[in-house]
Amino acid sequence: MTASAYRRTTIFSVLATLGFALASPAFAGLPPSINGEPMPSLAPMLAKVTPAVVNISTKTRVRTRNPYFDDPTFRQLFGNQGVPRERVEQSLGSGVVIDADKGYVLTNHHVVGGADDITVTLQDGRDFKAKLLGSDPETDVAVLQIPAERLQALPIADSSALRVGDFVVAVGDPFGLGQTATSGMVSALGRSGLGKGFQNFIQTDASINPGNSGGALVNLRGELVGINSMIFTPSGGNVGIGFAIPTDLATGVMKQLLSYGKVRRGNLGVEVQDITPRIAQALRLKDANGAVVTRINEGSPAEGAGLQTGDVLTAIDGKPVRSAQDVRNTEGLLPLGAKVKLAVQREGASRDVVATIAAVAIASLDGGKVDPRLAGVTLSDLTAEQKAAGAFGVVLSGVKRGSAAAGAGLKDGDIVVGIQQRKVASVKALPLGRGLGGGQLLLTVVRDGDVYYAVL
Repeated sequence: MTASAYRRTTIFSVLATLGFALASPAFAGLPPSINGEPMPSLAPMLAKVTPAVVNISTKTRVRTRNPYFDDPTFRQLFGNQGVPRERVEQSLGSGVVIDADKGYVLTNHHVVGGADDITVTLQDGRDFKAKLLGSDPETDVAVLQIPAERLQALPIADSSALRVGDFVVAVGDPFGLGQTATSGMVSALGRSGLGKGFQNFIQTDASINPGNSGGALVNLRGELVGINSMIFTPSGGNVGIGFAIPTDLATGVMKQLLSYGKVRRGNLGVEVQDITPRIAQALRLKDANGAVVTRINEGSPAEGAGLQTGDVLTAIDGKPVRSAQDVRNTEGLLPLGAKVKLAVQREGASRDVVATIAAVAIASLDGGKVDPRLAGVTLSDLTAEQKAAGAFGVVLSGVKRGSAAAGAGLKDGDIVVGIQQRKVASVKALPLGRGLGGGQLLLTVVRDGDVYYAVL
């Protein structure tokens, strides 16, 4: 190789290396240095963002007991050693100040749900005990309030304007190490089917690790576009597939939590299922896209719109329906009273109908009417989403301090699937005090996927 050819090859290699460096997430989309000007930096933007991102630490007291001591023989031998004991579980997460005047902090439900003590630490080191104003496990959104002055809130962007390829920065407190910022881009939009609940995630390759949950996903202007929520990982570490709740969804849930203390969800009043190749053949459909209507509830919005069993929903408000989960997701995220246009296929013909989202009728009952030992709690039917996932039982809410339920360690959101070892499927199936007997009341409870006994 000649000297001139060698020089040309070396120069090309250097330029190629520089090009790849500038194309990395840290530099992509930013202008290169010109005439000796310093390279651009995200530091000025982060200086405005980080004061609004907080650390959240929680403590949860959990009562534990040895099941062997339910046996009276063991109790005689070992005395009170089997009395339920209490252990304290601690966890860390992040949050975002979204209203400086009122002290509102947005975070994830899984960061603060069920916690007995919540502490928020600001970037300047100040600590505050936080009040949980509301939490929604279905969307993994929670709202806290802290009595702090001189707070700085993040401006909120329209997350619906995001595009795949937009650059974003994730800010949080991974592993409790302190504030950390990672950059990347929007990898996909509208992600769902990642577990339970209603989902419409932003997918990003900005590194999100344990402790980042509840932190901020911002654009390059320092505006909040999402709340970091979860990662997909085969190993437990970050592999570049992280998910954030879009601000449009998170702020909509927040408004309902602040107004009502809970999310008032609506529905169409239909049951749907995925279309298999056999169903597509039986209904003479061209493909298996969409969701087929299998049942319409009497007096529901779907009935009012003229839907019929056997209809195939192909789009809701212009967004394609690819599965039954898409239908449940969409109706669960729409506000009450919203009018939606449904694209329907019926007997080979396409048509559009309009339905109005109405409140879901969920049966509930005062626990005291079931048994005096359950006074101070409310028992309610599961949501349609929980039933669709195959769950059964009744949900506890409004557990009052000092009640027998609280003394047994029961919490809001616990699902009772059995009373005195009899299966409980719904509020309608509750025994209403018949034959429950005196003495101890044994409940079979499901919490976070675990099953255990509670004795009242």
